[in-house]
Amino acid sequence: MTKYLHTMIRVTDPEATIRFFELIGLKEVRRFDNEAGRFTLIFLAAPGQEGVAEVELTHNWDPQDYSGGRNFGHLAYRVDNIYETCQRLMEAGVTINRPPRDGHMAFVRTPDGISVELLQDGRLEPAEPWASMPNTGSW
Repeated sequence: MTKYLHTMIRVTDPEATIRFFELIGLKEVRRFDNEAGRFTLIFLAAPGQEGVAEVELTHNWDPQDYSGGRNFGHLAYRVDNIYETCQRLMEAGVTINRPPRDGHMAFVRTPDGISVELLQDGRLEPAEPWASMPNTGSW
């Protein structure tokens, strides 16, 4: 039997990344500091998903560059209202890289450039300003 546990991403600013994920609806569920290894692990989950589907933020205390082969595709989250979620993100200064023009899918990036796909639970009719908003950057 296989059970999904979590996805790990390396972060340079844990508090900025936590604030980002809180805008989507995730909350910190536990945190471990490892003095000997000089890192912190922070686990986030959507309500009711604790221990089921989590994101592990790994913060190495010594500065490191995380590019190239240490990157991966994206995280994906289903949201109740993609327009409200994107509006909340925009108001917090997050760039909507791929707006939800179709009422179904959008892409944004974490403070460390990790791509996050937002998927509408069901479908919403296309609506402005999203329907005519262009892509920004890469996603």
